[in-house]
Amino acid sequence: MLSLLLSAAGAAQGRSEAPALLQVGPTRAVRSLAEAARLARAGMRIEVDAGDYVGDVASWSRDGLSLRAVGGRVRLLPRGAHAQGKGIFVVAGEGVEIEGFDFIGASAPDGNGAGIRFERGSLRVRDCLFSHCEMGLLSNNDSAARLTVEDCEFAHAPARAQGRPAHLLYAGTIARLEVSGCHFHHGRTGHLLKSRAALNLIRYNRLDDAEGSASYELEFPNGGLALVLGNVIVQGPRSENPHLLAFGAEGYRPGQAQGLWLVHNTLVDSLPAGGRFLRAAPGPLPARLLNNLLVGPGLFDPAPAWESRGNERAAALRPGAALRGRLVDPGPAAGPEGAPLRPERQPRAPLGSTALAGPARYPGALQPD
Repeated sequence: MLSLLLSAAGAAQGRSEAPALLQVGPTRAVRSLAEAARLARAGMRIEVDAGDYVGDVASWSRDGLSLRAVGGRVRLLPRGAHAQGKGIFVVAGEGVEIEGFDFIGASAPDGNGAGIRFERGSLRVRDCLFSHCEMGLLSNNDSAARLTVEDCEFAHAPARAQGRPAHLLYAGTIARLEVSGCHFHHGRTGHLLKSRAALNLIRYNRLDDAEGSASYELEFPNGGLALVLGNVIVQGPRSENPHLLAFGAEGYRPGQAQGLWLVHNTLVDSLPAGGRFLRAAPGPLPARLLNNLLVGPGLFDPAPAWESRGNERAAALRPGAALRGRLVDPGPAAGPEGAPLRPERQPRAPLGSTALAGPARYPGALQPD
């Protein structure tokens, strides 16, 4: 039966150039994701029927796979199961896409159980939830790997043995990380987003730990090139670290290009005694800090060599009329990869982002109508 299903899919691919299709679900010939992973071939589209998949973990090693939930959410509940001792999904392939899955409660014997463990290649994750995982999404250290995360939710880091940190998203020493339209919340001890990538594009997200107890909300421990544009970043009153954003805390990596663009973000410090919006290690760091809205008592002390303009203090997330026009034009100069410094979108609650109707008129990420 399965061979007939796959051969028919292959024949259809030859006739129409459409990708081979593999359907997964309790009423399908292929009932589990683990079985689908064994049957998967390069370039295949794998459609998974909505529902709960308990103890169903899988390793995906083919290139060009597209995994899609159909008919609603696919909830992956491992209940202690793990692929390769690493997590719910282990992904190692070029051009892999995953959309519409909820990764809930990942654990592993080493305490680093991830919703997705990304090993190598390139991966795009869209509209997924990572909740109560020891590590939400965790990558290996592969200098050629690229990771894109869009419109995803990362939430509720669990307590780990011996107080070890649980990071909601942790990118190792990969080539490129792009995160947009995501919502990070309810951290615990670890960071909401931590990246050792050489290039980072962090745009139009909500890193909101108002009710959590994360350490840094956003960290680049070895620096790199980082564009942080149009985000709302909130440090809650129970934060375990006074610094909201940290850059180079573990030392800049020798031979790696360095640069920070912190532009049009709304940065909120809710620590009763006041924290610090940005901590950057001493070193050869070019930085442009433009049009950020600073809410709360936190310290904001750019280094003398940095460009710091258009940054304003406010009492609320949304800027009042008095701040209209109190910003600077970043000009034609671009960020890393030629990325524009003028915001084109803004974060949307609870997930995603919306296009701006016109040029930004206020400092910060949120542009009043």
